[in-house]
Parts: sequence; C-alpha cells; structure tokens
Amino acid sequence: MRISRPATLTLRTVALVYLGVLVALPIGLILLRTFEDGFGAFWEQVTTPAAISALSLSLVIVAIVVPLNVVFGVATALALVRGRFRGRGVVQAIVDLPFAVSPIVVGASLILLWGAEGWFGFVEDTGFKVIFALPGMVLATIFVTLPFVVREVEPVLHEIGEEQEQAAATLGASRWQTFWRVTLPAIRWGLTYGVVLTVARALGEFGAVIMVSAGVAGESQTLTLLVHSRYIDDHNEFGAYAASTTLMFLAIVTLLLMTVLDRKRHSA
Repeated sequence: MRISRPATLTLRTVALVYLGVLVALPIGLILLRTFEDGFGAFWEQVTTPAAISALSLSLVIVAIVVPLNVVFGVATALALVRGRFRGRGVVQAIVDLPFAVSPIVVGASLILLWGAEGWFGFVEDTGFKVIFALPGMVLATIFVTLPFVVREVEPVLHEIGEEQEQAAATLGASRWQTFWRVTLPAIRWGLTYGVVLTVARALGEFGAVIMVSAGVAGESQTLTLLVHSRYIDDHNEFGAYAASTTLMFLAIVTLLLMTVLDRKRHSA
C-alpha cells in the first residue's frame, strides 16, 4: 500500500509531536531545572555522600545482577531451544512472568518469602539479612530483569541452527568446547544486547526495590530511591532533579550503546 506524501508528512508530524510531549518536553524541563543555578550547584548535589552512596549501590546491584542473569539466561535459552522436555511451556511462562507482574507485587512476594515471618524467615535467624538489605534488592532486580538475556539469545539460537555444533561434536569437541568455540561466538551480539537491556532495567528499577529496601540514605538507597526520597520526603526538588539527571545520563549512555550494538548485530 502506497501512502501519499501529505499523509506521510501528517503521520510524521503527529509522531514527532507525540514524542515531543511525552519525552522531549519532560526531559527538557528536568534539564532546565537542574542547571538553572549553574553546573556548580548540580555538581554539589550529585557529590553528596548520599548521592555517591546511591550511585555506588546502583552499580553494585548491576555488577551482581548482570553476571547471574547472563549465566541463567544463556542456560535457559539453550534448554528452551535445544532441549526437549516436559514443562517447556511452563518455563517459557515463568521467563515472561516479570513482564506481566507488577514490580510492587514482586517486592511484596519477596517479603512474604524472605521476611522475618516468611517461608524462609529462618535465614534471618542465622544473622543473614535478606529483606531490607542488599540481598533483597538484588533478588528483586534479578526477577524484573530475568527475561532480557533469554529473549535476546533465544531467537539467535534458532537462527544459527545446530549444524555447526553437530560438526564440532563430530570432530571430537566436548560440549564445553563446543559452547565456548562455536555457540558463544555465534550468540555474542544477542547476548550483548540482552546485557545492555538488563543494565538499563536494573538501573531504573524502582517499584520492586523500594519494597525490599530499608530506604536509609547513604546505606540502602539506589539512585531511583534517592530521587523519590529527595522529592517526597526531603522536599529537595533541586536535589531530586540533579539525581534524575545523573540517572538520565546513565540511561542515555546505555541507549547509545544499545543502538551501536544493534547496528553491529545487523551488519555482522
């Protein structure tokens, strides 16, 4: 179906206006409020002990979540594509569950499981605190980022097929050698793209994390929680805008990296 030039221009205008109102305008207002008193004021807000601690905690969570999701995601994708087993549909549904369940529900479920009176509450009796501590925040983030590596690697495995892996096995390669020398290089761009999506989601997670975090400034606040705390609790709007800009900068870097990787993946 061919679309006339006026119709094309109209559609483009509507799309640009829509994106401008929903994306460009809010971002522009945040940047305006952030730098209206100069870069020095912004820098002062993002270098406070609470802000540095929030950034560090966010990066620590990312550093823990990403490797775990890579291992789990690749193993699950291989099982779903290469394996034939009962309950495969159930596994597919579990992988997609974070897309359907509200993050708030995830946080509440973790409290019911790992809280002091939860199913696994006995763990806290050993002195290892899960809820309202770093382990709970990591568990919440792992759950909400669960699908990304699996769903990026799975179609790549379907596309490359099994011929190269079978050829390697015929030549005497072990399963581990086949994975490292054949499978992993073939899925590298899908895996990398999944990692970038996982990083972006982990940095921006709020709903699940706020349920299982103690919310103590300088101890258990991520960047998203710092924004919430400054804006709602401390009534420090400028500080909240500064923290939001830092988070937005990390998101833009992640988005640019994702765009570059996407181009390389299609040209590979």
